[in-house]
Amino acid sequence: MIKITCTNCQKPLSLDETKLPMREVSFPCPVCKVKIMVDRRNLEGGAGPAVPVETPQSQTADAQDEDDHANDFGEKALIVGKDDPALRQAAKLIGYLPVYHAEASAAREYYMQDYPHVVFINPPQITPPPLDAMSAIISLTPVDRRKSFFVLVAENLRTLDGNAAFLYGVNLVVASKDMPQFPRIYRDALTVHERLYASLNAVTREKQGA
Repeated sequence: MIKITCTNCQKPLSLDETKLPMREVSFPCPVCKVKIMVDRRNLEGGAGPAVPVETPQSQTADAQDEDDHANDFGEKALIVGKDDPALRQAAKLIGYLPVYHAEASAAREYYMQDYPHVVFINPPQITPPPLDAMSAIISLTPVDRRKSFFVLVAENLRTLDGNAAFLYGVNLVVASKDMPQFPRIYRDALTVHERLYASLNAVTREKQGA
């Protein structure tokens, strides 16, 4: 563990440096919310912990919201396709930092490096399945797919439509108009998802033990 101090509010913080990626990362101070930056490469080189830095006063809240959080320290939610403030807000409301990629191929590259817990697929236009424009991020191996929860957001679909979710190769379908209720929809769907996979994993373990 390393010890750092927020330069804004003087809050002492402890970090497990083994969980930091080998790059500069930032995260909000849990007390005053000022952005703190740490570079593990400096820690590995014996230079000691990087000094947390205060977010410049000129950086407004709106500008911070535009940040895609790719280098922030914390669990991520990946948004693919059309950017939408409602999706960014939904990601934050369920406890994740939104990271945005317009192209499915770039999103796949990011996915294979970080395996974000949630993936929002927001195509510019919904088409009959399969979503060819999103195939790069949808057509992952089953092992890789199970590491995340995939959500398709579109205008002309019905929220919680299991058949549509199956056909499009995602875990959950949400109509755009229902995004204000997303945290509740997500929690309910995730509970069912985890229960299903718990049963499947139990069956797999039984077969392996037989």
